[in-house]
Amino acid sequence: MSSRVAHQIGIVMNGVTGRMGLNQHLRRSVHAIMQQGGVQTADGEVIMPQPLLVGRNEAKLEAISKECGGIPWTTDLAGALKDQAYSIYFDAQTTDRRASCVLEAIKAGKHVYCEKPTAATYDVALSLYTAAQAAGVKHGVVQDKLWLPGLLKLKTLRDQGFFGEILSVRGEFGYWVFEGDTVPGQRPSWNYRKEAGGGIIIDMLCHWRYVLDNLFGRVRAVSCLGATHVGRRWDEAGKAYECTADDSAYATFQLEGGVIAHFNSSWCVRVRRDDLLTIQVDGAKGSAVAGLRHCWMQPYGGTPRPTWNPDVENPFNFFDQWQKMPEQLPMENAFKRQWELFLLHVVKGEPFPWDLMEGAKGVQLAEKGLESWRKRAWVEVE
Repeated sequence: MSSRVAHQIGIVMNGVTGRMGLNQHLRRSVHAIMQQGGVQTADGEVIMPQPLLVGRNEAKLEAISKECGGIPWTTDLAGALKDQAYSIYFDAQTTDRRASCVLEAIKAGKHVYCEKPTAATYDVALSLYTAAQAAGVKHGVVQDKLWLPGLLKLKTLRDQGFFGEILSVRGEFGYWVFEGDTVPGQRPSWNYRKEAGGGIIIDMLCHWRYVLDNLFGRVRAVSCLGATHVGRRWDEAGKAYECTADDSAYATFQLEGGVIAHFNSSWCVRVRRDDLLTIQVDGAKGSAVAGLRHCWMQPYGGTPRPTWNPDVENPFNFFDQWQKMPEQLPMENAFKRQWELFLLHVVKGEPFPWDLMEGAKGVQLAEKGLESWRKRAWVEVE
C-alpha cells in the first residue's frame, strides 16, 4: 500500500499580529488548514502549509506561536526571505508598508500572496505585477468577498438566469465604529490616518472592483463622494488624534452592459438592514438581496403590487415577501477557501486568476474614486 504524497510548503506570514492577519489568515485559514490535515488535491495528494510568523512585536509573536502549537516566528524579515525552506511570502501589514516588502519578496524569488490594497497608488500596484511576471513567480491577491456564502448564492442565481436582464446593483456596507473615548473603537486607528494608508475609499473600492467585475460587469466609470464625518478619535493608547482619512464613501458605477451599481460604505452608520453588508440585485425577471451568509429572492411572479398612499398605514411587511434561499451546499470561510486555491495554484499549477493585476485594478478604481471626489465629476475607468 503506497503512502500519500505530501507537499510541505513554507509560508512567510508577515503582519499576523494585526487583526486581519491573525484572525482571518492565520487562525481561520492557514492554521485551520493545518488542523484539517492540509489541502487535498484532485490526484489524491495533500498540501501542508508550514508558516513562519513575522512581525515587529516579539511578545505578540510569541503568544500567537504558543496558541497555534509552537509555529516558528521571527522579527527578521530579511532573514526570512533568504530562507529557502519558505517559498511563499504573505503580507497582511498596513497598506503603507506592503508594497516595499512584497517587492523584496519577489526579488528573493518567493511566490507572493497578499492583502489588498496591494499599494497606495495604481502605478506602484502595477509595478508589483510587472516585477512578479518578470521574476516568474506566482502571485495572488486576497479577494475574499467572492467566496462569501451570500455572494456565492447571488452568483448561483445569476448563472441560472434568475434575474433575466440585470438592471442595477445596490450595496450598503458598514457600521458604527466607536470613536474610542467612552467606548473602545473596533478598528485600528491607522484606518483614519491618511498618512498611514487609511481611508475607506482606498480600502473598500478595491473590494467593490472585484465584486462588480466578477459578478455583474466590468467597471467603466465612477462617480464618488467621500467624507470624513467623524473628525476626532482616540487611538489604542487612549490618545486623541485628528482624523485625516475619509471614513465614508458614496459611489456610483457604470458597468459594461449598462448595469448601474451604487455602493454606500461608511464607518459612521448604524445598521438597520439584514447584515453589515447587503447587496441588492434588481433584474427584469427577479430581484435578490444577499448578506454575508444568506440570500433572499423575489421572482417576477412573486412580486407584490404596492400602491403609494402615505395617508394610510402600509398593509405590507416587505421583508415577509421575500423567499430565503436554502442551504444547498456547504460553504467554508471565504479567506480559507481562497488560501486553499492559492496553495493548489502554487503546488499543482491550478488556475488562479485573482493575481496582482486584479489587485492593481482595485487600486486603480480607488484612485479614480478619489479623483472623482476631487473633481466632483464622473471619471472613466480603463
